[in-house]
Amino acid sequence: MCLLVASWGLDYVVAKYALALLDPMTLVFFKHLVGCVFILAIWLKSERGPLLRLKDLWLFAVSAVSGCVLYFFCEYSAMDYMPVSLISIVISFVPVVSIAVERAVFKRRTSMKAVAGVFACIFGIALIIGVDWGILLQGRLMGYLFAFGGVLCWNVYNFVTASLHERYTTATLTLNQLICTCVMLLPYALFHSPPLSAVTPALAGQVVYLGLISCGAGLLVQVKGLHMLGPTVIALFANFLPVAATFFGWLFLGEVIAPVQFAGGAIVIAAGCFVIKEKDKAIGGVTIHSQPY
Repeated sequence: MCLLVASWGLDYVVAKYALALLDPMTLVFFKHLVGCVFILAIWLKSERGPLLRLKDLWLFAVSAVSGCVLYFFCEYSAMDYMPVSLISIVISFVPVVSIAVERAVFKRRTSMKAVAGVFACIFGIALIIGVDWGILLQGRLMGYLFAFGGVLCWNVYNFVTASLHERYTTATLTLNQLICTCVMLLPYALFHSPPLSAVTPALAGQVVYLGLISCGAGLLVQVKGLHMLGPTVIALFANFLPVAATFFGWLFLGEVIAPVQFAGGAIVIAAGCFVIKEKDKAIGGVTIHSQPY
């Protein structure tokens, strides 16, 4: 998961260039299409069981819609109403909602130490992105609604995917989600894709990287992590993204990292490790399930 978060942090740099020629949802389609081909190759080589039980089709559709379609729709729509820095703080509430769902729906208790650690992560993220606290409570109702919609969508994805892992291997589950996402976004991509003459080798390379690393291998690790660590611990790793994104922005884009951002990164990493340790104690240690990819 740490390696996955690092690769997703680099995605911000790659996607910044790709979005110069592709609109966000078209980019989402093409990177999921590349990821789908990659996971299909793995599945054909390693799997022997059925691809899909029809009774689970609606669950795969829900996970694809929530995690791959609506999440990005909410995140990009929120950008029309509020600064990206403020959206990042709202999105960092994903593990907070996950803890609430675990307690309300699954009756799993989370220690107050772990809850405090999650909020410490949020504070560290605020330091990293340098949010202007003066704009925090200004009227941006639609922006907040879209951002919190993204938080809810990502939690739906995490919990639905974790439940599906009881019946499917990681490769099969990931492939089904990718197929559902591609089918849903295909009509949009057909009408919004740039002409073939506008596709440069650089753009093709960027899409292939995002599809193989972020979407293909990334979702494979994410799905396996949900099975091994649970939705709340996996949700917490999303809070490490601003740390990785800030580092790669400094490394490749020449962005400056201020001392307060170093302090924020240290807080996020330390608080995140503390929460994971607390969750591990609560379940008596993480059990590694011996299930093939």
